Amino acid sequence: MRVHASGKPFDDRSGDRLRDWLGIGSGAFYDRAKIAIVPMAFCFPGYDAKGADLAPPKVCGATWHDRVMQQLGDVPLTVIVGDYAQRYHLGAKTGVTATVQGWRDYAPRVYPLPHPSWRNTGWLKKNPWFADELLPDLRAQVKDVLR
Repeated sequence: MRVHASGKPFDDRSGDRLRDWLGIGSGAFYDRAKIAIVPMAFCFPGYDAKGADLAPPKVCGATWHDRVMQQLGDVPLTVIVGDYAQRYHLGAKTGVTATVQGWRDYAPRVYPLPHPSWRNTGWLKKNPWFADELLPDLRAQVKDVLR
């Protein structure tokens, strides 16, 4: 909701965690000449009964994603955050853990990541390979691309 109110993507603790994963500060992260942030939903879909974000409306992807990605052209690095984005962009059917574990199949141009939400703190603890193996590689790639 904070992000929706600010109108700025990842303007919350999830964004802090994502920027840490990428190894960049908010100046670089929000530099439109260098980074495009393409959400799965172009609106806030609301909350479910348990207080979790609802799934992105399918109409958003069907209406906007192909157009936006085509407009971006050939980008040197794409970071695909979360299950919905992985299913849409990669056709992933195995779930976040298996998709992210297979990151080497996509790197160095594409990196699937879990959502940086605090709700995934337990996932991060159960999967130390993410911080030990994937993140150093991703940070090196981000640094190289932003040069």
